[in-house]
Amino acid sequence: MKKLVLGSVLALSSVFTVTACTSVNATTDTKPATSKMQHKDGMKKGMKGPMSQLDLTATQKAQIKAIMEAKQGDRKADREKHKTERAQMHQQMQALTNASTLNTAAVNRLADQEAAKTKQRFIERVQTEHAISQVLTVEQREKLAKMKADKMAKGYKGSEHRKMHGKEHKGL
Repeated sequence: MKKLVLGSVLALSSVFTVTACTSVNATTDTKPATSKMQHKDGMKKGMKGPMSQLDLTATQKAQIKAIMEAKQGDRKADREKHKTERAQMHQQMQALTNASTLNTAAVNRLADQEAAKTKQRFIERVQTEHAISQVLTVEQREKLAKMKADKMAKGYKGSEHRKMHGKEHKGL
């Protein structure tokens, strides 16, 4: 019984954390006003990041751009729906938190909903990466795989990434 209660409490706390972070990120704007413009300007000039190092042909660039724009369009279309779902999830979690007894069935249901959303995002990311991979030549795929391996060897999202996105960690 203790394990069930402890597991439920841990699951609930992680759901609270994810939702709190999501709602804070959705309601606050912590990025400088110029970061969006710089990103958009960079995209107009051409591909950035690892793709810029693969010597893509004009056709490949156009195909990859179409894949990314389709993915972006899907996200924009669903933005309001996701915002409403997050608000409902947050209300349900607040109700569970404020209740005199913990409804473990409801906690498990919310955790399953969150897990399903995470699974769907993962599937969509892999599908997008696969579609892009199919545009690349064998040599380009190998070069991309090597760049990813090098990045992982350095440490995922290292200091250059944080500096670029204004997330420099202090006190490390």
